[in-house]
Formats: sequence, structure tokens, C-alpha cells
Amino acid sequence: MNLAAPSSRRRTRAAALGTALLVAAAVATTGGPAVASDDNGTGAGDRSTTREAAALTGTAKLYRSLGDDITFSFDAHLAAEDTDDPSKATGTFRFSHYLNDFGASAEVKVDCLVTGGKVAVVSGVITKSDLEGAEGRRVGVTVHDLGRKDRLGYSWASTGSPVEQGPMPKCVSSAPFEKVKAGTGDFNVLPWEPKL
Repeated sequence: MNLAAPSSRRRTRAAALGTALLVAAAVATTGGPAVASDDNGTGAGDRSTTREAAALTGTAKLYRSLGDDITFSFDAHLAAEDTDDPSKATGTFRFSHYLNDFGASAEVKVDCLVTGGKVAVVSGVITKSDLEGAEGRRVGVTVHDLGRKDRLGYSWASTGSPVEQGPMPKCVSSAPFEKVKAGTGDFNVLPWEPKL
């Protein structure tokens, strides 16, 4: 039996509904549930949400009419506490380009990540590659996250090879002119929301 007065019950229901809406909004905003902390064991519980500042993830192959096998994979992140400094981004990305028995691949350590809406620019230094002269060079990639029709560009677009491009600063790349091959994967961009 509920002994609360009708007006008290309405306020309780309204408060519960408001809390449910806030939790739903937090899940929709962060892409996941709110993170709870237990307030140093007191049991009081402080509900707060955390969201990384920016991210670029996913794998896909690029479309080429001649059948080139070109794959890009990203796992790049900018932590919430580093919102004001995109050069503190962490993670890796990989790319490879093969046609018949010819080609090369590279692994890159991320050194910058900037996203705006569904566009991301990530850069990093090549740490491992079977392309002679590529290790130690900075490269950049741009991704436009359009669902399953993503686009991509890269800093060596005008030179043809990362080895042939000159030195470049962090977070620089070309327009996303390449198309992702249908059914091969997807890239996901988490928009950066700096405090301006």
C-alpha cells in the first residue's frame, strides 16, 4: 500500500521520468551508458558522463576500378582531458596498397587528431613499413564518415608515395577524394567539441 499523497506521488513519478530522460540523453550523447563512481565507498554515488574528445575508428577498403587492394584501419583517440590539444591524440592507423604481387603496407603511431562533424584528419609517424624509406615519415589521412559510403584522402595524394612527399606538420592531409568499396567496412568519426 502506498501511503504517499496523490500530489507527492505525481512529483515522485515526474522526478523519476526526468531522471530517465537525462540518462537516455547521456546514452545518446556519449554512445554508451553513464559512468558511475561510488564517491570513495560512501555509497552516495556520483553519476557523471565521460566522453572522449574525438575519435576515428574502423576499417575499409578503397574502391579502384583496376582491382587494387587498398585498406585503411584506424584506432585513433583524443582523451577528454586533452580536448584543448589535438597533438596529444593516441593510437595507431595502418594502410596497405597491393596490386597483383606489388605493393607495401605501413603502421603509423598517431600524433594528432582533429575532427569536425563527420570529417576527421589524423596524422602520425610511420613506425613500420616494407616501403623503403617510409619509416620515420609523418603522413596524414582525412576521412569523411558518410555511413557505408565513406570517403578518404591522404597527404601523399599529389606525390604518389609517402616517401616522395616532403616534411609536413601534424594534422595535415588532402581532401577525401577516394571512395570506400561497398561492403568492405566503415569508418566512424566522433566529432571534436573544443571549448572555444
